[in-house]
Parts: sequence; structure tokens; C-alpha cells
Amino acid sequence: MIIDRIALILAIIGGLNWGCVGLFRFDLVAYLFGGQTATVSRVVYTLVGLAAIWCISLLFRQSVASDSAD
Repeated sequence: MIIDRIALILAIIGGLNWGCVGLFRFDLVAYLFGGQTATVSRVVYTLVGLAAIWCISLLFRQSVASDSAD
């Protein structure tokens, strides 16, 4: 599904951003969009959080490919 791919991309972006924060104390999202409290930054943070919640569902779904192989 396309929403799965979008969620994974956003979760990866969030993970890379947190990696930058942890390693370099550099918040790329805040840098690009005008600080942590800027509206656009907050929207990006919210979308990444929602994507992570969506990705949790991927853990519990059964793959169509594995069902057809059985």
C-alpha cells in the first residue's frame, strides 16, 4: 500500500533526524523549517509521529506474499 511506504519514509526521516540530534546535537527539521516551535516543524514532527504509530501496525500484519506461498 502507498500509505505504508509513506509511513516508512516518514519514520526513516524521523529516525535520521533523531540520529543527528543524538550524535551532533543538530535538529535538521528545526534547522530547515525555522526552529522547533515553528508551525511547519511541528507539522513535520506530528506527521513523523503518526507515521511511527502507523508502522506499528506493520509488525502485526501478515504479508500477502507469505500467505500465498503456504
